[in-house]
Amino acid sequence: MSLSAKQINNLISLLQGESLAWSALNPKLRQTLIEEELIVINSQRSHKTLYTPSPDGLRMFLEQHFEELRSFDWDNEVLPLSETRADLAAMSGNSKTKEIRSCPGFMVNSYTPIPAQIGNNKFTISPEDGTLLFISDWEHFSIPSNVLVIGIENMENFRYVRKQKNLFPDKSILFVSRYPQSKDLINWLKQIPNQYLHFGDFDLAGMHIYETEFYKLIPERASFLVPDDIEKRLQNGSLERYNNQYKKFKNYIPTDNRLLPLYNLIHKYHRCYDQEGYIVFNSVFDDKPESLD
Repeated sequence: MSLSAKQINNLISLLQGESLAWSALNPKLRQTLIEEELIVINSQRSHKTLYTPSPDGLRMFLEQHFEELRSFDWDNEVLPLSETRADLAAMSGNSKTKEIRSCPGFMVNSYTPIPAQIGNNKFTISPEDGTLLFISDWEHFSIPSNVLVIGIENMENFRYVRKQKNLFPDKSILFVSRYPQSKDLINWLKQIPNQYLHFGDFDLAGMHIYETEFYKLIPERASFLVPDDIEKRLQNGSLERYNNQYKKFKNYIPTDNRLLPLYNLIHKYHRCYDQEGYIVFNSVFDDKPESLD
């Protein structure tokens, strides 16, 4: 997919907090960004607009998938609408303005040391609090088979795994991030024997992501994290999120029967709940995260 100057200028507007008309983005790009929850639909009667709840996440996604945007000055550059492919080539150094993957792999995190290996090189995964580890040579990356792999959808939860220990089993755990979005993570999961636990938002979109991206490909090893107190939390969850998702997912029924109790609760209360709500800051001295809005 190539990006015209007009599309890039529209993306700049999104990153600056503005709303866009539904038709302002290429349909394929628009659908991808909606599925990744990087843009959100705001419907008012028959009029639809788009906005991003996570400018940083949107910027990171675009820079990782489009070569012409890798070194783009989002704050200062606005392209003339007459911009040609030759002009874009001068900016990017490549006339084909194509999607790229300059750094394959995925991020990992852990609050306990995890032995690991890349090829014949053994090492220990033990990131200091406030740091993360990126695995680029994922094809040769391995961990002990008894380590539970937990996939986390949202970056804030991934950064603060130590503040969510009460949610997870008392065993060796390697946390993996769904971003940057690619097939590397699921391809790695397919080649290892480890159990996989998915930790996402407690809504219809979160369950759908789990089933289409993970359960579908490793059904015998995949499961979805459902905390014991989720019903209580859903009672005070987001009605707006539920209403926004209902049209798209009204005919969706989980194929993993273990999700049915959560699915029924979401429809019972007409509410959804963000996984960020499980991050526990124990005191005023904790380093609270910056808002993702």
